[in-house]
Amino acid sequence: MENIILKQLGLNDNQILIYEYLLANGAQKASVIAKNTPLQRGVVYKTLDELIELKIIEKNEEENAIALFIPLHPSVLKSLAESKIRTAQNTFNHLESEIGSLISMYNLTNNKPGIEFYEGIEGVKKILSDSLTARETIYSYADFEAIEKNISQVNAQYRKKRNSEFITKKGLALDTPFAREFLKNYPKIDRDNVRLIPKIEIPFSSVMQIYDKKISYISFNENSSTTSIIITDPNLYAMHRYLFESLWNTAKSLDQTDSKTTIEPSL
Repeated sequence: MENIILKQLGLNDNQILIYEYLLANGAQKASVIAKNTPLQRGVVYKTLDELIELKIIEKNEEENAIALFIPLHPSVLKSLAESKIRTAQNTFNHLESEIGSLISMYNLTNNKPGIEFYEGIEGVKKILSDSLTARETIYSYADFEAIEKNISQVNAQYRKKRNSEFITKKGLALDTPFAREFLKNYPKIDRDNVRLIPKIEIPFSSVMQIYDKKISYISFNENSSTTSIIITDPNLYAMHRYLFESLWNTAKSLDQTDSKTTIEPSL
């Protein structure tokens, strides 16, 4: 029974053999362990170091004396089990955050669009972080008022990171009083890459980005968590890229639409 439990805790055969020997015989020298087990001395020393690292035995080194290896109280195995639980939970949490991209890869090999779905602010960060891998200019539709209301700090950090990595971006935004005031505070180099499109009666309260055969969406829902999606599909990407470029060619920047606005160029 003990052997099965130790295996479930992750100990290998050599570790179990030496640990059980120490439990049965108390503190021992490495040479004695080697003599009384079928393991070679080098293997014994290596395994003892592993058991020390697992914190289930300790090494007693007194001056001018040969080191003794001492088993700790078996209750420390509970701590080892708890550590395994924490590691498993962390692995599960990491899998939860990454499984979308794995599913996307699987779907693409089977000629299906890859879809990743996330919720909450961590999902927003995941979506924005993915766009930092873009190998081409990012095309984006944005509702600035929704962005400022919901993810102002996250967006500021993202924009700083994107600029530091020299990733270019073109944006289309709703032409609203808020958007115009918002853009006045943009550095000119960024402002020139944003063009305004006619305001619709109901703001779309979302962000859409197009890059590297992907389309990502962030939707700010009233009274519910933010939802974020990445779709990887070359056909959908090509369609949205074409539609964006068609709108871009007819839209105007803030400076082009408001000749009365005087803004100093950034240094």
